[in-house]
Amino acid sequence: MTQWAWPVRRGWLVRDAVPGPDVDEFAEVDQVIAALARPGAADATLLAVQHPHHTPAALAGAESLADALSTARRVLDRLRASAYREADDIIAAYRATGVDGSALGVLCMIDPAAVDAGGIARVRHGEQVYPDVVAERAAVLAGLGTATSAAMLLPVDGGPTLSNLLRDTIAELGDPDISTVDSTGRRHELWPIGPGPSQRALLTAVQNQPLLVADGNHRVAAAAASGLSGLLALVTGGPDLHVGAIHRVLYGTGRTRADLAAAWRHLGLEVTDLTEVSGDRSPATRPRLRTALPGTVLVRTPTGDLAVELPAPGPTEPLPRIDHGVVEALLVEAALGVDPEGPQLRPLPANRQPTPGFDALLEIAPVPFADVLSVHKQGRRMPRKSTYFTPKPRSGLLLADLTV
Repeated sequence: MTQWAWPVRRGWLVRDAVPGPDVDEFAEVDQVIAALARPGAADATLLAVQHPHHTPAALAGAESLADALSTARRVLDRLRASAYREADDIIAAYRATGVDGSALGVLCMIDPAAVDAGGIARVRHGEQVYPDVVAERAAVLAGLGTATSAAMLLPVDGGPTLSNLLRDTIAELGDPDISTVDSTGRRHELWPIGPGPSQRALLTAVQNQPLLVADGNHRVAAAAASGLSGLLALVTGGPDLHVGAIHRVLYGTGRTRADLAAAWRHLGLEVTDLTEVSGDRSPATRPRLRTALPGTVLVRTPTGDLAVELPAPGPTEPLPRIDHGVVEALLVEAALGVDPEGPQLRPLPANRQPTPGFDALLEIAPVPFADVLSVHKQGRRMPRKSTYFTPKPRSGLLLADLTV
């Protein structure tokens, strides 16, 4: 078998806590900028390494990403010396548990460009990507030469064999080498595994079938574009992964609730003004539907809420339909003239609040896991930022040198 999964040849394991703010909690650039503006956050934190052009000094000096990367490399060197210990030729058994699911997986290096004997990709993207995000992340990877976070990959036909092997391996290893709790309350545990039978068995299990990108499509594409040695990935089959919702937020359009309703009705869509129906214009007391249902978008604005019914699928439209694609094409681009890839539309995971000044939060129902697999089997890709798999691997527990 051609090897397309291998150990981290040169890596660093965190000694205690990942230095700085939890890098996984920020969904938007302005949140990153605000976090880096806190005292000390830009000096010796992983967040400053991952976003060097958003530190106060870089912004004040109008530094480009390329200019800021030299500072990021120095910060990364200090972090490795103070907060990490070197660990070479390792993979890691990994366990994440929380209220939003559980995952057993293998942290290792993956070739994002690997293909099988028939030329079919071993690592298969689950979603479309934003080209500008890929370019930025590739530049960071190339500039640092180090992976600081892992993509999450799923065996395409499920992973019970891998999960069972991991349970047995963890039982033999005993207590984890690293155990930490993130800002959401999830526990992350890690067991480094050096060369030997356990490492070989787990890498063989990882390579037994193609892998679908569940989280980190941009990281996978960036790793392939960076020209470096591979991708740091958590390969997991669950056993209890959850697919949460990712919504869309409109900024800077100048559209009021009434403007949005009129624009969508102009396209023939059924729009209900939930605030008018309730007769209550008080944001503090007006009733709110809990979650959007498939085919319906709940629109939260500063002055009230709307419900929009999406049109039924056309006779030639592939099924299952993914509502995110319809929302971007119809409600955003066709009705409002807003570029779905532009700065006026931003993705936002469920249970997070949009930053102040938003025009509308478009809440979209989560995509069932069965639909994700069905889209993949048809050779299609999900719309960008349409799935939010949890629990995710925590950034910064294991760093991987990408130059060896």
